[in-house]
Amino acid sequence: MSTSFNYKHLYYFWVVAKEGGISRAAEKLDMAVQTVSAQVRELERSLGYALLKPAGRGLVLTEAGQAAMHQADLIFQLGEDLPARVRDAVSTPAVRLSVGVCDGLPKLVVHRLLRPVIAEPNLHLLCHEGELDDLLGDLALHRLDIVLADRPAPVNPNIKLYSHPMDSSTIGWYGTPALVKAARKDFPECLSEVPVLLPTAHTAMRGRLDKWFEQRAIRPRIVGEFADGALLKTFGASGMGVFPAAEWVHDDLLAHYAVQRLGPCEGVTEHFFAIGTEKKVLHPLVQRLLQPAP
Repeated sequence: MSTSFNYKHLYYFWVVAKEGGISRAAEKLDMAVQTVSAQVRELERSLGYALLKPAGRGLVLTEAGQAAMHQADLIFQLGEDLPARVRDAVSTPAVRLSVGVCDGLPKLVVHRLLRPVIAEPNLHLLCHEGELDDLLGDLALHRLDIVLADRPAPVNPNIKLYSHPMDSSTIGWYGTPALVKAARKDFPECLSEVPVLLPTAHTAMRGRLDKWFEQRAIRPRIVGEFADGALLKTFGASGMGVFPAAEWVHDDLLAHYAVQRLGPCEGVTEHFFAIGTEKKVLHPLVQRLLQPAP
């Protein structure tokens, strides 16, 4: 686009196109016809295309004019919205919290961890899900206020990170009523016979589960592995297999997925951490997240 492009010229063209002629546009703008006409010609010159052509006693858009009009509609609609947006921003300033969520962290757990701040008036919550290393990179660049994870931050000589323990949960086995009924008589040995769904090895939980199976000499009949915890639960709720889940969100789990608890995964605990760049947290909402539950 030419450096001579001028949004005022675009506005005059926009009014001319809406009014269907330069005279009517000049009357609406309370300007001389010659001035409006000159402004539109200047826009056409800067763009390199004719935007209007005569049609009867008025003007109609050329193909280039139609394209320009579409963009002008978008631009000036945004302009019309600007005063209200500025007014709203001043009268009700948003409280922004940008959170990175490790993809191995169960979604119901994330919701519960964030519950202390959800009712904050004018909260603007931004949640970004991804692999832990990527999220820690964004945290170091101050694109995130905090990262929620199922493990503490790894030692990194280039980035000073602090892992704040938030909570923990025992693990239980869950499944559809039919699977639970079939498996309950011989639990947990039955996990070598009934279909089992597990998180993939990239989660902190998988290593603990593998050790739990090994200690009990159980060779699980694994029929599915999922990187996403919500997807694992969705397939488990469909009857594909029994699955492990944090008992901390037992009630939410039963309400959302219509499953039943089969039994405990004794000795296995899932831990939840908030990872930040400050040893002493300054963000007031993050401070609230880290306060012990009453």
